[in-house]
Amino acid sequence: MTQKRGPRRRDRHGRGLRGPLAPSHVPIAKSRSERFDDLVLDAVDRLRPRWEKQLAAVEFAVEEVPPLSELGDGPRLNSDPIPFGRADAAAGQSPASVVIYRRPLEARARDRDTLGAMVHDTVVEQVATLLGLSPETVDPGYDDRR
Repeated sequence: MTQKRGPRRRDRHGRGLRGPLAPSHVPIAKSRSERFDDLVLDAVDRLRPRWEKQLAAVEFAVEEVPPLSELGDGPRLNSDPIPFGRADAAAGQSPASVVIYRRPLEARARDRDTLGAMVHDTVVEQVATLLGLSPETVDPGYDDRR
């Protein structure tokens, strides 16, 4: 009777990965989506000291792309054809939420610093929409980058 072996880690010629490419504690070990999640969390953390009470019940999420229902059928005059995020007010049992779309932001960013600034601006804009305030009120430094 043959014994069942565990999952094969290497190919039949003895080649293949022997272990992880990088230790888990170095930045290169994080995936692109994990690094994007960190950028969103950093942006929210920068707003929390000033808006902690208002943001306590708000859920923040990241989605890859906007749903088809949010995409227009052609160019619109007043807004971007592809949104960077959305803010949903609390309704019934579901709490208020802010959703940031990863792929549209990554596609427009030149580098990591630009992506961080765009993510922060998008979070500020969506929080401002949710609170019914201007982005400059939510983050006084918002207008300086424009």
